Amino acid sequence: MGKSSQNPDEHNGEKKTPRTITRRCFLGTVGALSTTALIGTGSKASAAGNFEGWPNRFGVLTDLTACVGCRSCEKACNEVNNLPSPKVPFDDKSVFNEPRRPNQNAYTVVNQYANPKDKDKPIYRKLQCNHCEEPACANSCPIHAYNKTPEGAVLYREDFCFGCRYCMAACPFNVPAFDYWSALEPKIMKCTMCYPRIKNGGIPGCVEACPAGALTFGKRDLLLKLAAEKIAKNPDKYVDHIYGQREAGGTSWIYISGVPFGELGFPTNLPNKPLAEETKGFLGAVPVILTVWPALFGMCYAALRHRDQIEKEKSANEKKEEVTHE
Repeated sequence: MGKSSQNPDEHNGEKKTPRTITRRCFLGTVGALSTTALIGTGSKASAAGNFEGWPNRFGVLTDLTACVGCRSCEKACNEVNNLPSPKVPFDDKSVFNEPRRPNQNAYTVVNQYANPKDKDKPIYRKLQCNHCEEPACANSCPIHAYNKTPEGAVLYREDFCFGCRYCMAACPFNVPAFDYWSALEPKIMKCTMCYPRIKNGGIPGCVEACPAGALTFGKRDLLLKLAAEKIAKNPDKYVDHIYGQREAGGTSWIYISGVPFGELGFPTNLPNKPLAEETKGFLGAVPVILTVWPALFGMCYAALRHRDQIEKEKSANEKKEEVTHE
């Protein structure tokens, strides 16, 4: 067999662009990040404490007294987001034997809890990203790979991320999951509140699929009113608390329950203010070398990825033009 004559810098007929950090990228990013680091260490970290939220943002109200644990929400989420089939089928109740958390293969999960009021009627809780009003994940990210949209969803931008995972440590609800399968393409996986659907006038897949009416999608301010009305009309059915109204500064995903939230695995020691000060304070205490330099290489790598994508699109367009002219 003869040796291949293919150039090692070519693959499938396309010349690969070497992933080298350019001097301009290096120096430019060093300057920007070093300035930010110096300013940050000399002043008190400030949170966006006066931010009142986007006026027409959406949310989801979860009535935990109505959830029957059918996992229709999980199935719909997998289908909408093209996630792999679960190891345990959606109709297999054995999945409730152990508590679960969202991961790269499941953006939402349902767990079962003992009911202190009736041991024969367990309580089910759906978990997913709560889409905080002022997300700690966004405030902890050194290169702004997250953003809170006017519609209410907290979105992650994969092309910005370099895998530091500060967001995972900062999240008070232990939601973001890291995809370990590709070391060179780090990726955080989490619920997007079905942003493309709500952007086009639709509703999240989980809400649409719920057969028990446990999930209600709508404007957050109206959902808070609805939750308060339900509690007021049925004081014996619900605890007098709307979880997510104020916890960690408030969330877009809010809950009402018939038992104290602490008995269902909810963190109950969160302050009624955004966690931005805490997360920024944490970053300020971390040695500069652990934040600036990873961010430097991460930003340069993201820039190179973006450049490669542009070059691929340009090459594809040129090929289309050649075919058209022929």
